[in-house]
Amino acid sequence: MKQRTLSRVLAPALSTALLISGAAFAAEGSDFEWPRLLVIGTAGTSSASFASTNGWTPILQKQTGTVVRAVPEDNESMRYRRLTDRRDIAISSVSAAEMRFQIEGIGGYATTKPVPQRVLWHHNDTPWGYVVAGDSELKSLQDLKKGGYRVAKGMFSPPMIAAVTGALPAFIGLSEEEAEKTIKYVPASSYAENCRSVVEGKADVAYCAPVSSVLSEMEGAPGGIRWLPLNQDNQEGWDGYLQHRPMLIPTKIELGVSTARGVDGATSNFVYSVPADADEDFAYHMAKWFHESYDAYKGSHPMAARMSLEQFRAYLDRTPLPIHEGTVKYLREIGAWTEQDDAWNEAAKTKMDQWVKARQAAMEEAAKAGVKADFQNQAFLDILDKHTQGLEGFRSRL
Repeated sequence: MKQRTLSRVLAPALSTALLISGAAFAAEGSDFEWPRLLVIGTAGTSSASFASTNGWTPILQKQTGTVVRAVPEDNESMRYRRLTDRRDIAISSVSAAEMRFQIEGIGGYATTKPVPQRVLWHHNDTPWGYVVAGDSELKSLQDLKKGGYRVAKGMFSPPMIAAVTGALPAFIGLSEEEAEKTIKYVPASSYAENCRSVVEGKADVAYCAPVSSVLSEMEGAPGGIRWLPLNQDNQEGWDGYLQHRPMLIPTKIELGVSTARGVDGATSNFVYSVPADADEDFAYHMAKWFHESYDAYKGSHPMAARMSLEQFRAYLDRTPLPIHEGTVKYLREIGAWTEQDDAWNEAAKTKMDQWVKARQAAMEEAAKAGVKADFQNQAFLDILDKHTQGLEGFRSRL
């Protein structure tokens, strides 16, 4: 039987800290042998990422014999380094939005080692939408163009600020400057304050996730709440929206409070990612297990139910991120991958390679010039901008 050690499965550079003596475990009916130890990196212990991963890992361990550990690493940059550089985790649970920052070297990622990644499987999705009080006179987001309405502005979160000051105006056909004159923004210091503002009469519209507990509270308030749809058929509106929140996915909301279900909104997706050079057989068997064992783990956590093949297939129609060859092999084998998928996936791999190559060149130039690689060093950022100028950024496919 062909032997595959952990270092062979996950990459030659895998930290020796993970190499545990002893034979790997063979998958039933195949010559593939599972690694002796499999480490999955997630966000912190209070996150749904950690909890839902802890839901399926014991089942994988029981079925395959491999020792599986979910390791919480709340620092996104450190989790990226552990996956791509230190190689002491094999799989990372990461938001698609965060992966875009990692690939394009945005913010603190400007000085991290650029390493190509691939999506292994879909992890979960969080729906978002625009909520109003049940008795609001607003019937659609377009009504905001009439002027005089108040929109909550979550000052605690840059992405939430971008959603209401950039993405929302673009969706309804206003520039940010026009929006400043047409819409009154009401600052909110916390997520709960942001959402409650519409039932407390402080704002007319708020950007919220219907799965959060505060929305259940609001739904039970006098008069209740309603949701204004981000219509999926508004191609021009979505093109504008994604200029500001490029990794969101248009969706019909299926999760959360009853008032939101069936309404068009946006989804923020988490995926399980691996380095591009992760072993193809390993990725193939992980994808196969995620699919075939879905019934065994789907009830272990609400977010685990979002790991179905159907959810993954829907995500594949929108994601701009490349899928690992092992996963592609399995999906093609079961008839869930098409020639059209090959086309966009190859384009996604090419785009990622271009970003990695450009950022590597920038770091090399900075080193030769004696410029400190620091995301707060403008001289370095100028070099980075020079090498990445003209590269197309990652954004959801419509």
